[in-house]
Amino acid sequence: MSAVENARGGYIYLPAGFPFSSGTAAMPGYEVVNAVFRRPVPWRAGFDAIAKQLAAANRPKQALCSVELRCPAPMTPDGFHEFNMGYRAILQDWDIIVGDVNPIGRTNVCPVVDPPAETLMYGFSYTVENLDAPRTFCGAGGGETTKDGIVREGDTSPAGMAEKAARVMAIMQERLFGLGMAWSDVTTVNVYTASTNADWLAPQLLAQMGADAVHGVHWHLSRPPIIGLDFEMDLRGTSTKLWL
Repeated sequence: MSAVENARGGYIYLPAGFPFSSGTAAMPGYEVVNAVFRRPVPWRAGFDAIAKQLAAANRPKQALCSVELRCPAPMTPDGFHEFNMGYRAILQDWDIIVGDVNPIGRTNVCPVVDPPAETLMYGFSYTVENLDAPRTFCGAGGGETTKDGIVREGDTSPAGMAEKAARVMAIMQERLFGLGMAWSDVTTVNVYTASTNADWLAPQLLAQMGADAVHGVHWHLSRPPIIGLDFEMDLRGTSTKLWL
C-alpha cells in the first residue's frame, strides 16, 4: 500500500477509491489537528462548521483530511453507497477530490445506546502549518473484511471476535506502515464494537501496541456501518485535539 502526496492539503493519503481513503498523514512542515464536537451535529451542518474552522485557521478547504460520523444504524451496501454519493458531492464542491479518488479518510459507526435519528458529524481532522510538529496522522476506520468477504460473519463468540480483531489489527498495521508511521507514533486506538465481553480483545491488541499499551484503548459501544460487520478500529497520532 503506497501513499500519495496531496500538496494542496499538506498531507499524504492511502488511496482506497470512491468513498474515502484508508488514512492520511501530515507532510513535513504540517501537523494534523483533531477536532471533536462535544455534541455531534447533523453531518451537513458539520461541514459548515469545518469551513468556519478552516477559515479561522487560515487553511484551505483542501486541508480537511479526515471525518468522523455517527450513523443511525448499519446499512446495506446499496444504502451505504447512496449515502456516499451525497457525502462525496460536498467534497467535489469543495474541490477536494483528486482525479476520481477521495483523499480524505473516514470513520463512520453506529452507536448502540441512543442512536441518532440522522447521521451526525462527531469530529474531523485537518492540517495546519507547523515546522516543529512531530509526525501526525489519522487512520481511517476499517472492519473485518477480506477479498473473500467478512471474517466469520455472524459469529460473535469469543473465538469469532478474536479472529475478527486479528484481521482488523492486520489492516490497521498495514495502513500505519503505509503512512510511514510506527506504533510509537500512535496516540489513540479506537475500537468500535457492540460486543461487551472483551476478554478476547487484549491478546489481539496489546501485544502489537507494545509499551504504548499503557495508554489503553478507547472503546465505543458502536456497530460498524455495514450490516454483517461486528468489529472496527481506527488509529490516530496527534498532538493537538480541539473540543468544539
